[in-house]
Amino acid sequence: MNTIEVPGGRVWFKRVGAGDGLPLLVVHGGPGLPHYYLSALERLADQREVIFWDQLGCGNSEHPSNPDLWTMRRSVAEMDTVIQALGLRDFHIFGNSWGGMLAQQYVLDVPSGAVSLTISNSAASIPVFAANVIRLKSGLDAATQDAIDRHEAAGTTDSAEYQAAITTWNETYLCRSRPWPRDLYRAFQNMGAEIFQTMFGPSDFHIVGTIRDWDVVDRLGEITLPTLLIAGRFDECSPEHMREMHELIRGSRFEFFDNTAHLPFIEEPDRFDAVMRAFLAPHDGA
Repeated sequence: MNTIEVPGGRVWFKRVGAGDGLPLLVVHGGPGLPHYYLSALERLADQREVIFWDQLGCGNSEHPSNPDLWTMRRSVAEMDTVIQALGLRDFHIFGNSWGGMLAQQYVLDVPSGAVSLTISNSAASIPVFAANVIRLKSGLDAATQDAIDRHEAAGTTDSAEYQAAITTWNETYLCRSRPWPRDLYRAFQNMGAEIFQTMFGPSDFHIVGTIRDWDVVDRLGEITLPTLLIAGRFDECSPEHMREMHELIRGSRFEFFDNTAHLPFIEEPDRFDAVMRAFLAPHDGA
């Protein structure tokens, strides 16, 4: 199995495809939601190598139980170690959701050979994200809201009623495609619960973990890489916030997906592929 030693343990990676284009490094979300749900990006592997890795604590990587590991600083160090171990010199970065946050922090803090950055359905501020999630929850039907609040307060989130309410949330603000693809279910089945609970908290509605105050809005002007921001109309990550991010990253490109929640590569695959190919190709010679 292909593995890399990173701070805290060993992580798994996969390299797919080939072509004249520069490699694309894919950074998954969660924290702790492994790469499976992003397998759709293998469609881009006819023009370039596409590289996936499961961050420490989830998926095919080692699952150490040590809450001290689950910080933004260590995650950035892990990403840099992966990039160095893979020998990536000139490459593109794609980050979805939490992966987009990690990618932003990485390019802000670590000099590398990255030639472009794609921030897909993400945020530059956990406080902004948290406020938007609460706003969206208030738009759900009263019974669903009540089930979420009541079971989270009681610590009974394993109940069928709570799980049904979270399914309603996920089918509204995470992925609106029906049925969900197997790769998305597989990602949730292999999620690193300790990572999510330590970094975020018990749920998206109570973000009390190690990155609860994370915010790089004031640093977005430091990003000089060619940058693409992808937002969805129904996304739990506010498209309005992503538009503001676009305005702060000089020369960036903003693409709005009208029929997407959080996963455009699943929900609007043809347009997603076209947008990605059009953005990446001009920077392959950078």
